[in-house]
Parts: sequence; C-alpha cells; structure tokens
Amino acid sequence: MAANEMTTPLLKDRTIIIKGAGELATGVACRLYRANFRRILMLEITAPLAVRRRVSFCETIHDKNMMVEGIEAVRVNKDSELLEAWKNGKIAVRVDPKAESLHHDKPAVFIDATLAKRNLGTCISDAPLVIALGPGFVAGKDADVVVETNRGHDLGRLILAGAAEANTGDPGNIGGYTKERIIRSPANGIFIAEKQIGDAVTKGDLIGRVGRTAVIAPLDGMLRGLIRPEISVTTGLKIGDVDPRNEVSYCDTISEKARALGGAVLEAILARYNL
Repeated sequence: MAANEMTTPLLKDRTIIIKGAGELATGVACRLYRANFRRILMLEITAPLAVRRRVSFCETIHDKNMMVEGIEAVRVNKDSELLEAWKNGKIAVRVDPKAESLHHDKPAVFIDATLAKRNLGTCISDAPLVIALGPGFVAGKDADVVVETNRGHDLGRLILAGAAEANTGDPGNIGGYTKERIIRSPANGIFIAEKQIGDAVTKGDLIGRVGRTAVIAPLDGMLRGLIRPEISVTTGLKIGDVDPRNEVSYCDTISEKARALGGAVLEAILARYNL
C-alpha cells in the first residue's frame, strides 16, 4: 500500500458539518451519506419551520428522530451523543444557529445549506473546504465553492469564482404551476390544520386556519408539504405546498432539486480531495 493511501482518511472518517437541516440540506446530507460519509453533523435553529417536513432532518429538533429514504437522523445535545449517533450509523442534528460547533468539531468540509439568500456569517476560513449553496456568497471570498441553486440549465453547477444567480423569488414549476401552488399564511396567528401532508385537495378546500382566517387550497392536487400545526406564523409566510401531480410517494422522497444539489456538493468534495 502506498504511503499516501495509509495516511489519507477514509470517507467515513471525514467530518462534514452542514449548516441547515431543511429539505434541500437534507437532500445534500443523504447524498453524502450514501457516498459513505458517516460523520455528518447538521446545525439548526431552535425552532425550525419546514414545509416539506417528511423529508427534512430539522424535524429531529421537534421529534428527536427522523427517517428519510431509509437514512436516520437524530438530535444530539452533547458530544457523547454525537459520537454515539455516528457509531450507530446515524446523521446527527444539533441546535447551533451560530455554528459554534466549527470551533471544536474541526470539520474537513463545511457546507452552508441554509438557503438564506444572504451570508449570515460563513467564512472561507471555517474549514479546509467551504461550500455555500445559492445566492449571497462569492466563491473565492466567502466560500471555496458556490453551488447554483436556481432551477434551469445551470442547476447544480459549481462556481469557483463569482456568485450564483440572484434570487428570483419564483418557486419551481411543478405540473405547470409556480407561485399558484404555494400556500401562504393569510394573517398573523396560530396555524390550526384541517388537512395533513398527503391529503388530496380541491381548489377552495379548507386547509386550516390562522386564528379565525381560513387557509384555502389554491388549486387541485395533493398536499406535498404543510407546516407543523399549532405554531405561530406571520402574514405571507410559506406554510404549504400543493402538488398537482397527485403522486403521494413524492411526500416522502427527496426532490430532483435536492438530489442535484447533493450531487454537486459531492462533486466539489471529491474534486478537492482527489478522491
């Protein structure tokens, strides 16, 4: 065996920290896990709000454990729990909105997958390889690599100099619908659900209420995503997603966009480390 082969860490021994554990970040984590990275830690805020909850590891903050396409994530609070999660083949999720874990877990790769559309503190010096998803970052300044997240010809393209396309504010086209399929809160208040993810709906159906204001289905289809019930929401907040394709399995599977971003991140890692 060559000397460099003896000293190069195996994929499963390289620590990867992902900031964010929503739908797209979860797709990235699952892609890396299937590529045999086994020391993955995801960082989240105290009360994450996911719409596509059944494919978002941030749900571990509420429910302790979460399974997506056969891959399990678990919430950890202490270093001993983190090591136990990795030992048991699980992805770890920790409440750490300021990414303080970077200082003591020393990852080989740090991925900002918050999709916040702006840089909330990520530095190119945070890890030997820093990857940022979407607009708000400049490759070579804020991160080593920026990944294009805008749907279209360049989705998943690695940017080594410059920035990703500006945020359009338009959701992706699904079944011929874009903005029309998004359910937004009509008021400030507590969301009470009358439907659940996977339910078929007809345009005009009652999805739930925010306070006394009705939340109505914007078109015929299936509820692919719906925010957690009995939480406080604000006017205009995205709280649901109607999929006109009516394929129930889509509620529990990673989207094509998340898979594309996961593949791009994997490409960036393998290229940097010549793996």
